[in-house]
Amino acid sequence: MPAFGHRQSTTPRVRPRWSAQTKWTVSMVLLAFAVYLVFRFSEVLPPLVLAVVLAYVISPLVRWLEQRTPLGRGWATALVYLLLLGVVAALLAVGVPLLVSQAAALNVKLEALVTLATQALNRPLSFFGHTVDGTTLITQMQGAWQSMAQVVLGQGLNVAVGVLATLGWSGFILVISFYLVKDAAQLRAYVESLVPRPYLADYIRLREEIGAVWSAFFRGQVTLALVVTAIITTLALLVGLPGALPMGLLAGLLEFLPSIGHGIWLTIAATLAFFFGSTWWPMPHWAFALLVAALHVLFDQLDTNYLIPRIIGRRVRLHPLVVILGIVAGALIGGVLGIALAAPTIASLRVLGRYVYANLIDADPFPGEVSEPLPAPDPHWWQKTPVLRRLNWRARRNRRPVRRR
Repeated sequence: MPAFGHRQSTTPRVRPRWSAQTKWTVSMVLLAFAVYLVFRFSEVLPPLVLAVVLAYVISPLVRWLEQRTPLGRGWATALVYLLLLGVVAALLAVGVPLLVSQAAALNVKLEALVTLATQALNRPLSFFGHTVDGTTLITQMQGAWQSMAQVVLGQGLNVAVGVLATLGWSGFILVISFYLVKDAAQLRAYVESLVPRPYLADYIRLREEIGAVWSAFFRGQVTLALVVTAIITTLALLVGLPGALPMGLLAGLLEFLPSIGHGIWLTIAATLAFFFGSTWWPMPHWAFALLVAALHVLFDQLDTNYLIPRIIGRRVRLHPLVVILGIVAGALIGGVLGIALAAPTIASLRVLGRYVYANLIDADPFPGEVSEPLPAPDPHWWQKTPVLRRLNWRARRNRRPVRRR
């Protein structure tokens, strides 16, 4: 009890603030712990990233369904995921048999190519006066292939375990992405509550800019890949390119590799055209390879000047050298997933770097709009190719002016 004649103090106790050194120490400890968690649970990161990607792509569909129907967020999310699973199952039921038949036909052609190479090597080869025994080379190659086949066949149990692990990770991705879509509003509000009030406006602006980049990449890139797959598959069937469906799917997947995907596809397609020719068009193989290359050049102009500006826009536009270096770094860090996400990651780092640099020099970090508006496609893009531009210039030069009498 308080002593007689003394009143108990009602002044609220003031908690002492942490010093700058304490804050710095705690921040470094938390950062080190976060780095440890990343390395300790690195196997979980790729499926988690894929779950975020899937949730980001599906969110607009859920939002659209929620706004136009009386369904709540949870029921709308469940309905969209059920529809997605149904579409995937239908595509697998229809596309897998066709893809297997196309791949089997392509495998037969590859076996024919191996037979031709074996016949060509089954005799002594002379290079600059030096003779190489082709039979010995064939024997070594056959031994290498047999050893590889034994290793592959001996890993049957590991393959089965890998398939089960893939199914398990697929379920993990679906569950995580489902809850990310369903509770998106609560997660956004929670993160905003952690941001200091003076920097809340900056955080929201950065989130909008980075969100525009990833939205343009994911939703636009998926749409672009589907469009490119349809166009390339149709062209391949029309001209008789071997393995039309696998080559069309490959073209769509390579759209996720800006600047180098087209070159990879053209190399593979030209090789198939040169060695095997058309499946129905009776023309020389070298001429068919040139036709495939010419069609790809025209498609590249269509893709660069019309499809990409129209579907994706220019938010992720990066210099080819930056993209190539980013793809190499992404492959070293994250494998195939790092390669696919290299371009939007670099574009997001560009947004953050511009913000940090502006604060370092006391400049306005947001001088313009959040992002560039979607540019309208140029209807005369085909007139800007180098060949047509040269022909138009010659036509204008040779045109004689009409003299008035």
